[in-house]
Amino acid sequence: MGLAEYLSVLRKHWLVIAISAVAGIVLAGLLSTATTPQYQAQSQVFVSTRSGESLGDLVAGNSFTANQVSSYTALVSSPRVLQPVIDELGLADSVDTLAERVTAESPEETVLITISVTDPQPQGAAETADAIASSLATVVAELERPSGGEPSPVQISTVREAQVPEGPVTPRTTLNVALGLALGLLIGVGIAVLRATLDTRVRSDEDVRALTDAPLLGTIAFDEEAVSQPLIVQGSPHSRRAESFRRLRTNLQFLEFDDDRRRVLVTSSLPGEGKSTTAINLAITLAHAGTRVVLVDGDLRRPSVSRYLGLEGSVGLTTVLIGRVPLEAAVQPWGDTNLFVLPSGEIPPNPSELLGSAQMERLVAQLDEQYEVAVIDSAPLLPVTDSAVLARLTGGTILVVRAGEIHNAQVQQALRVLSTGGASLHGVVLNGVAQSDASEYRYQYYEQDGGSDGRSGVGAPSHPGDQMLHGAHSSGRTRSRVGLGGP
Repeated sequence: MGLAEYLSVLRKHWLVIAISAVAGIVLAGLLSTATTPQYQAQSQVFVSTRSGESLGDLVAGNSFTANQVSSYTALVSSPRVLQPVIDELGLADSVDTLAERVTAESPEETVLITISVTDPQPQGAAETADAIASSLATVVAELERPSGGEPSPVQISTVREAQVPEGPVTPRTTLNVALGLALGLLIGVGIAVLRATLDTRVRSDEDVRALTDAPLLGTIAFDEEAVSQPLIVQGSPHSRRAESFRRLRTNLQFLEFDDDRRRVLVTSSLPGEGKSTTAINLAITLAHAGTRVVLVDGDLRRPSVSRYLGLEGSVGLTTVLIGRVPLEAAVQPWGDTNLFVLPSGEIPPNPSELLGSAQMERLVAQLDEQYEVAVIDSAPLLPVTDSAVLARLTGGTILVVRAGEIHNAQVQQALRVLSTGGASLHGVVLNGVAQSDASEYRYQYYEQDGGSDGRSGVGAPSHPGDQMLHGAHSSGRTRSRVGLGGP
């Protein structure tokens, strides 16, 4: 992913990142609160030798002291030094537990030893550090005492007594909270990127382009009221979603068909992607443009066109196909436009066979003679074979893809079904795009990619009157543009 894509991922998953950051802060605060405060006090001693008056004795004494300082530093945490401290102060610690709270270090090229002690009580830390310094001096004097009984030539003197610490060294709440925030943000960003990487759902036009070379005919903006008001072109003619259907109509006008057949099949991969509402609103916008349109409900499994349009659906496609009524008697006009509707009729037991019959082929030919454009709503491609059968009778197919719900593999499978059946794919309609994303597509257009397949792009003008046509011809085949009416 590029920088822009990463920023888009962070913007889309900002809530996850924020929650992770807050969780890091809260966890760091809780851990700091649950941690027993520890105070640290330091005592410092100076190691020297009693040397003679000559310069040689002085140099020898200093050299001896420098060599022995490292040994005295290690001696600080020994039982011989710590046990007297435990006995003197009445500590509850053992030698081992006290040694864990004691550190000693000597700066290079010095004869100083710094003794550090941590303790839950600030006063206890200071008293223990001073007691260890005193005990170290006593033990070293005993160890370095000559066998003749003379005083030890090594002398350890306290040069800095331990001060009672004012604040704890652990926990460092401010630092812990800052680290918790940083770790939380890092985890949140990781989760967001991982979700974006593993998410195989189709969400944008880039996802559509990665799946097919067919043009993106339109992006339909998401509308919460689409379920209750499916006829958005009629109920809210000035809404962004209504304008999306007008752009779809305009883009469809610029398509070049394999022959003079003026039939458009609208389908989807799975149920619930909005194919029926897309077909209905497309037919309405075409009729508003002055085109004589017939809308056919070819979904003989779960028909919905007559219900959405408020028409009688018991007489329709199936009754015409079985010869019970003529086509003219089954078609119903809708509104005061040039839109005519052929409902599904009664649901048959054999939809696929009925749609693939010779009667259906003759019916489609009749529609060609009587109407300028036929928009056919059909069943989803993956659950049943109805659309694959019907697609062979149409001039081309529009695949409706529900943004954020359908996965790449499902769209690819649907495309394979169409390709296997020899159907022509006009393009894809991305439905239910978030308003912020839909606005990004408002003025975009698709140009010929110059590839060897000869596919053409479809323009998406920002206004219906701003029409541009990018024509293309497939190798060895002449195409004619279908007159779908003016914008």
